[in-house]
Amino acid sequence: MSSDVKRLSLILLFSPFALWIVLLILLPHIGMVALSLREKVAPRVYEFGFGNYIDFINEPIYWNTLLRTGSMSLLVTALALLIGFPVAYYIAKIAGKRSRGALFLMCLIPLWVSDLIRAFGWILLLRETGVISSFLIWTGMTDHGIEFLYNDVTVIIGLVYTVILFMIVPLVSTLDGMGDDMIEAGYNLGGNSLTVLRRIIIPYAMPGIVAGCIVVFMLTAGSYLTPILLGGKNSSWFTEQIYDQFITRFNWESGAAFGFLLLAFTSFVVWLGLRLSGQSLTNTVART
Repeated sequence: MSSDVKRLSLILLFSPFALWIVLLILLPHIGMVALSLREKVAPRVYEFGFGNYIDFINEPIYWNTLLRTGSMSLLVTALALLIGFPVAYYIAKIAGKRSRGALFLMCLIPLWVSDLIRAFGWILLLRETGVISSFLIWTGMTDHGIEFLYNDVTVIIGLVYTVILFMIVPLVSTLDGMGDDMIEAGYNLGGNSLTVLRRIIIPYAMPGIVAGCIVVFMLTAGSYLTPILLGGKNSSWFTEQIYDQFITRFNWESGAAFGFLLLAFTSFVVWLGLRLSGQSLTNTVART
């Protein structure tokens, strides 16, 4: 009787999660793949085929935009790691117990507002009549306004600001479990700061690094508002191509194909990163 009760408890416990996975993730993706394999041969007449994928391959602007989105997403991920790792290490190992909560709360503040409001905040700062340009004119460093928007640097800055918290959180969680005696042992054995960082801290924090990089890369590659608002017509982000197929051209079959290609491409990059780093997804989730 007790085993039946435990089995029922597990079923009731995991059934909401299973329904969430099936209804909101699995079934929509299956429907998207099926829709991407439909080809319109006549009004309201469809047949299955790979024409939408062939059109993607034959149009250089599409796969060039996908590769550009992937490369810039990798750059944003690297910058988020370089900025977030020192912050996470300070919160986890250097800051006092009282200040840790305050520092972590400061990292959470950007999430209190939507992506749209944050993007418009950057626009107010960086536009030609914005705060920074007006300050430069007021100090006499320039005679006219400077437009800082609508370039790749601005898009990268906005994306790093948007996703850096998702790098800091798993790093703090991982580094918080590392004992101070491990670092002290490294110094006692004759290692300097760089050696301790390279041989002890980074290997221990690798699951958090991998988890943070996966989340940041996937969020960046799938971002829409920030690249469009800060990059303007020069953004060339692949999610804009997907939006254009769905909304502008009303070509849902091609849009579904583009969406699946983005998912396949980002999943391949994540798999390749796991192989190169010698990590597995199971161990990464378990450690973080």
